[in-house]
Amino acid sequence: MNYAGSCLCGKVAFEIEGGFESFYLCHCERCRKDTGSAHAANMFSSTATLRWLSGEDLVKTFDFNGTGHVKSFCTVCGSALPNIQKGGMLVVPAGSLDCDAPLPPTAHIFVSHKANWDTGLEKIPAFGELPESTVPRPSRCTKRNQGGSGE
Repeated sequence: MNYAGSCLCGKVAFEIEGGFESFYLCHCERCRKDTGSAHAANMFSSTATLRWLSGEDLVKTFDFNGTGHVKSFCTVCGSALPNIQKGGMLVVPAGSLDCDAPLPPTAHIFVSHKANWDTGLEKIPAFGELPESTVPRPSRCTKRNQGGSGE
């Protein structure tokens, strides 16, 4: 199976050929920090191949202090992109695909490190789009002097 993906600005595009063994939602402190969210959502494959279609020169890979916590991203827009870890494991951020993820999440991992606000989220309101603001919006300015006096 082939899966296409890209970054937010569209300057980097890639294709994955092959399947995934797992799809983890990782709540470790490093994944929360580098995604700015409750967890990372990454798919893993030991057999799939990554092919850059465009923008490979715009991809930067960061290995946190040589720990193996690796993140690749577009240097233009900052979007997370696939990377190949030590040992050849392909890691693909689920949100970088231009299609639906080919498998559901396998598990939440490092839940002992999850954010203190990451509980009961299924109980809060959900909106299909950005909700109407509950904060009053400022009224539009109107021209006070319609007569053109310049004041």
